[in-house]
Amino acid sequence: MTVLGSGEAADLVKAKSVLLESNGGRHHHGPEALRAALVDLHDFWLASRCASIGIGDGVALVAVGALGRRELCPFSDLDLVLLHDGRSGVEKLADQLWYPLWDSGIGLDHSVRTPGQAVQIATTDLKAAFGLLEIRHIAGDTVLSDKVRTAVRQAWRAGIRSRFDEVSGITTERWKRNGDVAHRIEPDLKNGHGGLRDVQLIEALATAQLVDRPSAEVTQARTLLLDVRTELHRLSGRARDVLRAQDADEIAGTMDLGDRFDLARTLSGGARAVAFATEVGLRQARNALPRRGLAALRRAPVRRPLDSGVVEHAGEVTLARDASAAKDPALVLRVAATAARTGLPIAAGTLHRLADTAPELRTPWPRAALGELLSLLGTGQGMVEVIESLDRTGLWGRLFPEWGAVRDLPPRDRSHVWTVDRHLVEVCAQAARLTTRVARPDLLLIGALLHDIGKGRGGDHSEVGESLVRQIGTRLGLRESDIDVLGAMVRHHLLLPHTATRRDLDDPATVSRVIETLDGSALLVDLLDALAEADSLGTGPGVWSPWRRTLIQNLAGRCRSALTGAPFVEPGPPDPSSAELVAAMEGGGGPQVRFVADGDVATVTLVLPDDRGALSAAAGVLALHSLQVHTAETSTVAISDGGSAVVETFAVAPRFGGLPDPALVRADLVRVLAGSLTLGEALARKERDYAPSSPVVERTAPPRVLWFDDEATGAVVLELRATDRIGLLHHVTAALERCGVDLRWARVETLGASVVDAFGVAGTPDPGDRRRIEADLLAVTAVRGGEDPAA
Repeated sequence: MTVLGSGEAADLVKAKSVLLESNGGRHHHGPEALRAALVDLHDFWLASRCASIGIGDGVALVAVGALGRRELCPFSDLDLVLLHDGRSGVEKLADQLWYPLWDSGIGLDHSVRTPGQAVQIATTDLKAAFGLLEIRHIAGDTVLSDKVRTAVRQAWRAGIRSRFDEVSGITTERWKRNGDVAHRIEPDLKNGHGGLRDVQLIEALATAQLVDRPSAEVTQARTLLLDVRTELHRLSGRARDVLRAQDADEIAGTMDLGDRFDLARTLSGGARAVAFATEVGLRQARNALPRRGLAALRRAPVRRPLDSGVVEHAGEVTLARDASAAKDPALVLRVAATAARTGLPIAAGTLHRLADTAPELRTPWPRAALGELLSLLGTGQGMVEVIESLDRTGLWGRLFPEWGAVRDLPPRDRSHVWTVDRHLVEVCAQAARLTTRVARPDLLLIGALLHDIGKGRGGDHSEVGESLVRQIGTRLGLRESDIDVLGAMVRHHLLLPHTATRRDLDDPATVSRVIETLDGSALLVDLLDALAEADSLGTGPGVWSPWRRTLIQNLAGRCRSALTGAPFVEPGPPDPSSAELVAAMEGGGGPQVRFVADGDVATVTLVLPDDRGALSAAAGVLALHSLQVHTAETSTVAISDGGSAVVETFAVAPRFGGLPDPALVRADLVRVLAGSLTLGEALARKERDYAPSSPVVERTAPPRVLWFDDEATGAVVLELRATDRIGLLHHVTAALERCGVDLRWARVETLGASVVDAFGVAGTPDPGDRRRIEADLLAVTAVRGGEDPAA
């Protein structure tokens, strides 16, 4: 190892690379020890360099940012300020300091300032102010460094009143821009809500003497965030702040935190602690700001009654002077419901007082407590932050001990944007908008809040959840008949979405099976219909698509019609309007294509000569034109020459952009049927160009093939669950066609990066045929992205 201090920054780079070396995948230093070693290394080099170029009296080098806080990650930039007392020649010293670092490729943010200039910039530039509040002396004149530190902090405390709105505004904007660390699948550890910048904000408010220093919980969370960021830098070899899903597994293993889901759950807990402390800190800081001018002449905030035992004070919900949780078992929930209804936050002191004094509710709950719970759940989005504050102080877990298993639990499906506990609250908030659509809004709200409570415990979460909600329903004091409905809601909360998107709605067997499963309960149909909508809206953007809504509402409507005795509409012949297309093909026009746009989803009708490869050809051409297929239906009609034609109807949505020109789609379809365009190769090229993927992503979940008998009339249902890719439906239907399978219909559902494709297969394939079909389908889905399965 080269001895440092020779003046060449290359020495610093070499020494740093030694620190980052690993031995057989094991690092020599843990994340915290590595940061300490990096700080010592840079401090030593900078101090040696300063000594060699003559930085002494009247000049000082200070570090701000990560180096100033002693939180230097492997590829963090250096933030350095050269302070001087106004003497000449300081620029030459600066050049001798900065150029070696630049020449060695070390990221550097630098400035040269007098104490007056440093204070001036701190009073006008908020970002610079945050940095200068954390300056740390490196070399030179310590008196100068101390002078600047003291002056900047005094200026910060003196000016915080006039700057607080700006601080609050840029913080809120940063949260909107970068999302929540606790809930993002790929969180921004530094800038996200609950990230490292929030900890720095609390420190800055504490320096202004508006709030206390970060608590032990926040300090522990900061260490966790820093450790993950350190490992992220070390793994990626660059300065990254966003934890990507493909890096999380390796980082979790390095930190002995299990897999990426365990890491996500640990991160979520820490980030939520930071986020909650930051929000409370901002409120406390605003209330603690000294009043000046006319504001100082106003009377102190008065206490305004809001509900029994609940008052507003200084813009927060607090307890009335005579309120006592020990005497009033519904007080905690009344405070929460009041806060959600008024939009006012609960004061931190009130939360802690309730956490210290509120007793466990007896079983069954007093009716008043159940009423306040329903009032809280019925407030919609207003309850989200309120429940979060109850949970952070242990009050929510006291009401629902079962919550611990889902708290901070990361989702396994990429279509989910929230942790499971936050998803439950979001779904309940969505359900609050739908309460007037059902006869039992109370059961809808409780069912929405608890529908995924069985997750995180192993086994089928719907079955586990049913058992849990029966216990909870008894504890809440619900009637036995209501507990039965609640249990059925949780047990079957996926029944309508899965059936609507994976079965043939025109088949009477589909509706009969749903009604039989729900014991003919029209109330359950209504509740599950509303819950399906709330569940989709509370999952993430785009999940409640127009097509999904149409399918689920169609199925629910058919079930209601059947339950009320209205005749079931038998599936009829193909749409009469397709006769024009059939006639055009008979007249020598070749394959016909027609698009009908309906909102975000379009219907594409294709008429082709009856051939076994017709469905895969059509699916492939649609994929080639970037159309995502939701459903596919096929039927055969006789034509005048004694032959037959295939009418295929697809519900599609463009993956990006608008719908393609039907003439271009038809032209490609003609080329495919004539053999001049090989779909497999064309789709592989398109996938390489537009959807590059890595083996890590592709191997996330193995594909599965399932068979369902007796769920369709005259057919069995084959269900394929796999990772989505461009042209997957083409490759799958081509494989089915090669196996001689006669398809009745197809349903294709895309859930984030996954798909569930269901096919109605005519007849009853024997076990040998099923194994052969499964092998072919799994072989097709196992092909790497950008490769042609038929090649």
